[in-house]
Amino acid sequence: MNMKRWLEDIKASPIKKPMPVLSFPCVQLMGISVKELISDSGRQAKGMKAVADRVDSLASVSFMDLSLEAEAFGADIKTSDIEVPTVVGTLVEGLEGAEKLQVPTLESGRIGIYLDGMREALTLIDDRPVFAGVIGPFSLAGRLVDVNKAMLYCKKKPELLHTVLKKATAFLISYAKAYKDMGANGIVMAEPLTGMLSPRLAEKFSEPYVKEIAEALKSEEFLVIYHNCGNSTLKMTDSILRTGCDAYHFGNAIDMKAMLEQFPEDVIVMGNIDPAQQFTNGTPESMAEAVRELLERCADHPNFVISSGCDIPPAAKWENIDAFFKTVEEFYHR
Repeated sequence: MNMKRWLEDIKASPIKKPMPVLSFPCVQLMGISVKELISDSGRQAKGMKAVADRVDSLASVSFMDLSLEAEAFGADIKTSDIEVPTVVGTLVEGLEGAEKLQVPTLESGRIGIYLDGMREALTLIDDRPVFAGVIGPFSLAGRLVDVNKAMLYCKKKPELLHTVLKKATAFLISYAKAYKDMGANGIVMAEPLTGMLSPRLAEKFSEPYVKEIAEALKSEEFLVIYHNCGNSTLKMTDSILRTGCDAYHFGNAIDMKAMLEQFPEDVIVMGNIDPAQQFTNGTPESMAEAVRELLERCADHPNFVISSGCDIPPAAKWENIDAFFKTVEEFYHR
C-alpha cells in the first residue's frame, strides 16, 4: 500500500474513520489475562484480529507495551493479569553504567514474541493498514535510568543521558525496521515522557533522536506516527514538527483545537478522547457527548482524525468503545 497516498486520501475525504490506539481490550473479547496476552504471539495476532472484526477503524494498531523495549535492555518489569506491564527499578547507574549498556538483539526479552505476533496479524488483517506500537527514544531512556532521574540528568548529567539515548535510538531503528521488513504499514511511536520536558530540553533530548528514527524508516510504504500525551506539547510544536514524522497523535491533556491551529493543514493530527475518563470510567452517554463535542470543535480541519488520547487500557468498557465508533459514524453521516 502506498501510505503517503493513504494520508492524502484521509485529508481529502469528508468522512473520516477514527483511529484509536486500541488493542489491549482484546483480552475481554478473548477471555484471557494481560499476562497471557503479552507472552503469546498467537494470542496477540488473534487479539488484533478480534478488535479489527469488532470495530471499523482507520487502521489497526498493535500493543503499546512501553515496558517491552526496556526489558530487552535488561530492565526488570512487573506484570499483571489486568494491567499493561511496567518497568521497576533502575537499570543504568552512572556514566560508566551507560557506557557499558549493550544494545540488545531482536532475540532479547519478549521482542521476538511481538515480532511474531505482528507477522501473523498481517496475514489475518487485510482490510486496513496495520501499525506496530513502539516506544520513543527519550521515553525508553527514562525507563532505563529511572524516569525521575532522567529529568534531573537533562541538566546535571547530559552526557550520561545522551549515551543512553544513542543506544536506545540504535535499538529502536533496528526493531522498527524488522516491522517494516515484514510488511507492516508503519509505527506509532510513543514519546510521552518528552511531554514533561521544557521545550528547550525537548529540542536537545528528544527531537534529534526521533528525527533520526523517522529518517531511517520513512518511505512511501511505511509511516512514522509520533505520539505525545504530555501537557507541554502545545509549547513544543515547532520541535515536534522538526522531527519530520508523517503524522502526529496527541493526548487528552491538551486542547485539540489549539493544537490543530498550530499545525499545517497538510499534516494529519490525531487525538484525543480521554482513555481513563471516557473509555474506562465513562458511560456510552458520556462518551457520545465527548465525541460530539470534540468533532464539533475540530472536524472542520481536514487534517483531523479523531482518536483516543493514548493507549486504551485493557479494562476499558467495550460498551464505551462501541459508543465511540457509533458516535463518530453518526456525526459524519448526519
